Amino acid sequence: MKIIDVVCSAGKTGFYFDDQRAIKKGAGHNGFAYVGEPVTEGFATIRQAGESISVQLILEDGQVAFGDCAAVQYSGAGGRDPLFIAKDFIPLIEKEIAPKLIGRELDNFKSLAEEFDRMQVNGKRLHTAIRYGITQSLLDAVAKARKVTMAEVIQKDYNTGIEITKRPIFTQSGDNRYENADKMIIKTADVLPHALINNVEEKLGLNGEKLVEYVTWLRDRIIELRSDEDYAPILHIDVYGTIGAAFDCDTKKMADYLAVLAETAKPFKLRIEGPMDVEDGPKQIEALAALTAEVDARGIEVELVADEWCNTFEDIKAFADAKAGHVVQIKTPDLGGVNNIADAILYCNKVGIGSYCGGTCNETNRSAEVTTNIGMACGALQVLAKPGMGVDEGYMIVFNEMSRVEALVNRRKRNN
Repeated sequence: MKIIDVVCSAGKTGFYFDDQRAIKKGAGHNGFAYVGEPVTEGFATIRQAGESISVQLILEDGQVAFGDCAAVQYSGAGGRDPLFIAKDFIPLIEKEIAPKLIGRELDNFKSLAEEFDRMQVNGKRLHTAIRYGITQSLLDAVAKARKVTMAEVIQKDYNTGIEITKRPIFTQSGDNRYENADKMIIKTADVLPHALINNVEEKLGLNGEKLVEYVTWLRDRIIELRSDEDYAPILHIDVYGTIGAAFDCDTKKMADYLAVLAETAKPFKLRIEGPMDVEDGPKQIEALAALTAEVDARGIEVELVADEWCNTFEDIKAFADAKAGHVVQIKTPDLGGVNNIADAILYCNKVGIGSYCGGTCNETNRSAEVTTNIGMACGALQVLAKPGMGVDEGYMIVFNEMSRVEALVNRRKRNN
């Protein structure tokens, strides 16, 4: 089966591009918008509409395979590629990439994806969002050529040896961390609520007291609303480096505070994502590894999740090898080609660190479906419900894709 044409279309994402540096500097809200001037290059305003590009591959039998180019909410921060604007990149795809796709035989996803993920134009690698979308469309195309699910393509081409089954789903609340937590509990989400603790004074508390209050409320709310006493979700809270900011990145002080949070969360298991951000990759690994060692030495019942400065497959390997965290977020758009997601999950599983197949609220339904297939095929620790911050939509997209894929795979097993 060959590709005979490539069609691009501009799209919207499930959330927004936000200037993380401006927010960390204290930008205030004006309704849903932010007040103040942007800090990160490329931003016209602190919050602006997220954009995507659908790359549709026309196959010689008339089938259409597609993937979506998309970038993370906090583009341009933490060592990431700059803001992704559709009108700037559609001409590049049509001129430089489409001619190399047309006529290609869809025989092996892994080799095709690696080729286009490494592709350079004028001596530079493609923007991560483009690599992300192109390789999604290639995975879908190979799956359509073979008449199987995308998960089965990954399972075969990467020889995972892993049964394709549903994985735990992690939901994120955005700033609406109370009402959205209720939605998660009612829908019995496996992991919740993210909570968006991205400001010390407003959300963490100068001494961490506001987050303690929230964890107390969340613990009690789960117990109050759950219809089954066996329902015990993992509490996973992203603090965007605010613990480090509040406690001067002092390892012992941060561990003291984490011990309080872990005790407060009981009887539920606690994960804390991004406890500090020292704004440098190697130093971030060093700081997070030190905190992980301190937590483990004290027997504090919390898992630390690496996020900032953990953007590429090489970064993920470095964090995993240094034991910088107990879990690594594989922030899917940041890795570029989705082939890197498969490599990253399998590597984390191999070395014994948690493989969180994550991403961003600023993706699309399509990128969520594709990366969910990869998470299932590679046995990810958990998969993010995305896009958006409304809970229901992202959870529906990921849960339903898992259910469809599992049902189709099981049917094929029975028939064989």
